Amino acid sequence: MRIAVAVVALIAFTACEEAEPTYTDGLPGRPPASTWIAIEPGGDTICSRGTDYRFFVRGGDPHRVIIDFQGGGACWDASTCSSAGSLFSEEVGQLSTFTGYLDSGVLGGIFDDAGEFADWTIVHVPYCTGDVHWGNARAEYGPGLAIEHRGYVNASAVLEWVYSRYPDPDRVFVSGCSAGAYGAALHSAYIANHYTSASIAVLADSGAGIITEDFLTRSLPNWNAQLPPFIESLQVPLDELTLPDLYIGIGQHFPNLRMAQTATNWDKDQIFFYVAMGGDAAEWQPQFRASLETIDAALPNFTAYVPPGSVHCATPYPYFNDRVVNGVALSEWTRQLAEEDTMPATVACEGEECCHDPICDECLAGGTGAHCGFCDTWVPGYASICPVP
Repeated sequence: MRIAVAVVALIAFTACEEAEPTYTDGLPGRPPASTWIAIEPGGDTICSRGTDYRFFVRGGDPHRVIIDFQGGGACWDASTCSSAGSLFSEEVGQLSTFTGYLDSGVLGGIFDDAGEFADWTIVHVPYCTGDVHWGNARAEYGPGLAIEHRGYVNASAVLEWVYSRYPDPDRVFVSGCSAGAYGAALHSAYIANHYTSASIAVLADSGAGIITEDFLTRSLPNWNAQLPPFIESLQVPLDELTLPDLYIGIGQHFPNLRMAQTATNWDKDQIFFYVAMGGDAAEWQPQFRASLETIDAALPNFTAYVPPGSVHCATPYPYFNDRVVNGVALSEWTRQLAEEDTMPATVACEGEECCHDPICDECLAGGTGAHCGFCDTWVPGYASICPVP
């Protein structure tokens, strides 16, 4: 009897797969489970210096979908945009390069085939426009220096493909690290506005939005950021908004959208960019914690996870599975955020415990890894709290 039931179920599943429609956009349909494909949407999509845009999809459960926004720096003036890729990702690599990072163990975390999200569909939104996935502008920064800040355009093309291929997911998890954290936060509003029946969570990894007043008024407008037009509180000039305003506006408009942030207490890369904007390194950390408190006070649907140390990003890397703060594993905390209807509580290091990071301890003891570059020094100004090596 069980065999007969299994055969019937297999036939029904196969029939369902074969019934996937032919799409008028001419782009591929859903890939098979555990298979990565690359899709070039064409149209108005473009990278910063005119090269083609593409995105990557791993087949999985069509009712549980991750939409992940890639990080890769930013640029906003002649100096930062002429740095030939040193401050931001200028183009999208090939799928073989991306899967090579997965196979070699450079990437892992939410992409791990044996991890918390092994059976989810993953849509990876690459980044090549220097505008944290927000922009829709062509900026002329000088002779021969034109940048296509079309991150919003590219992401929107990806989402249109997702909406047509995965029309009725039960759960959607929106993620992104570094510049991708801002893309995840902003586009979560558009995703929630489309998937009105799905359970949606967003985790912004290492994108606290601590910026200088000069950057806000003189540089950020170059991107022509596309704020959600259906959220009234965000319909003000961009230079009048803060990142807490964005979270609060989106979170209040979508009270069932579970919003979250994670970043280390002394995130070295975020502090680097804050200094590049003209800020003082010592000001970043207290502003970061104050920003979390502001959002938390306004949104019951917000939570945070703040580990010790200075490493930038965790969700796309193997040590995602090793990160533990106050007895709570980041991987389990993230799984609860994505898969359960109860929000995980905020977890944060405090005081001197924020100085002692086991992830960095392994690096300083001779370990290797792309993240180890964030562990070699502490940020000046914190010697009174953390001993400077």
